Amino acid sequence: MKSNITLLPAQLEFVLSEKRHTGFVAGYGSGKTEGGVTKTIVQKLKHPYAHVAYYLPSYPLIKDIAIPRFEQILDKIGLQYQTNLTDKVIAVYNGGFPFGKIILRSMDNPKYIVGYEVGYSLIDECDISPMQKMKDVFRMILARNRAKLKNDINKVDMVGTPEGFKFFYNFFEKNKSENKVLIKASTYDNPYLPDGYIDSLLDEYPAHLLEAYLNGEFVNMNTGAVFNDFDKTKHHTDRVIQKSDVLHVGIDFNITKMSAVIHVIDGDKLYAVDEVVNAYDTNQLGDILKEKYKGHRIAVYPDASGNSRKTSASATDIQILKSKGFVVRVKSKNPYVKDRINETNRRFRDMTYFVNTNRCISYTESLEQLAYDKNGQPDKTSGLDHIIDAGTYCVWWQKPKRFNIR
Repeated sequence: MKSNITLLPAQLEFVLSEKRHTGFVAGYGSGKTEGGVTKTIVQKLKHPYAHVAYYLPSYPLIKDIAIPRFEQILDKIGLQYQTNLTDKVIAVYNGGFPFGKIILRSMDNPKYIVGYEVGYSLIDECDISPMQKMKDVFRMILARNRAKLKNDINKVDMVGTPEGFKFFYNFFEKNKSENKVLIKASTYDNPYLPDGYIDSLLDEYPAHLLEAYLNGEFVNMNTGAVFNDFDKTKHHTDRVIQKSDVLHVGIDFNITKMSAVIHVIDGDKLYAVDEVVNAYDTNQLGDILKEKYKGHRIAVYPDASGNSRKTSASATDIQILKSKGFVVRVKSKNPYVKDRINETNRRFRDMTYFVNTNRCISYTESLEQLAYDKNGQPDKTSGLDHIIDAGTYCVWWQKPKRFNIR
């Protein structure tokens, strides 16, 4: 057996990773498929008597992309193989002896991912499929990934280009764990691309898509992003609540989905430093705020519907907040949605509004992902609007000449 494979640094890091789940998210032409195919073959060699599986969104992609790439790399390292195009299986041999199979399967219909066992699985282009479908596919792949390995764990890895905040993002970024690692690569990292390839992408795609398709970044793919001035790197702060801080808390009322974003003020700058999500009702949210931020003066900026809305038999939401000792700042009706959005975007542009993205996880996600619907309104079907309302009620109240408690 010979080895004539040259890997880029990110590819090598991916191939050598021993985590239960390793992701390789990268721009077009960055070598992610090459890395995926190479790692699948390496895992096959590491465990000669266990099959491995490689998944793509459709069978045409298997025929046109995966199989030629597997054959190319197997030829480079001098392994014998036999390809069965009908069954989409590559049988591998070493010195004429069977060395297990590489099973290639489509993710087009999750219910057909049955009838075999493997010791390793690689998912290519996991973001092409809709989120819920990909969740179903992943569960089926996990069920197949159960061949017993000697001195090793079964792994399911993923490679692909990010297509917004979908399965890839949720699995590796939103739901991080010690069993997962995400490796990023840029198209610019690949010196073997033909002349003019990157220029052609620069000419074809708008700037926000180039962040994904060139740099492998998770971005809102919709040109109608509501908070288009928010950048989670540029607007991140490490600011946390300090002993002397007065807290300014925006609140949105929704039974079982009560949201609050906690702010502090320093000079002309506003900092979102913490959040509360999925509180059951106004009473519970109020108790959480009192207990969690004991010793602080707290001003709340709630949804004006709380003037008439009751979550208890005897008191409105606003009355409940007042009874818990908070200073309540609310008018008879809410400011217009567009005014809250414009004010929030203005503060991001002026660099006077910052978010602790490590503590305000849901708020950060919503600022990044909330888009306009077909009627030109923030999309309420996404569920991202609740915490946005909470945060922007407070931001709107901090406009110049508006009453503040410091």
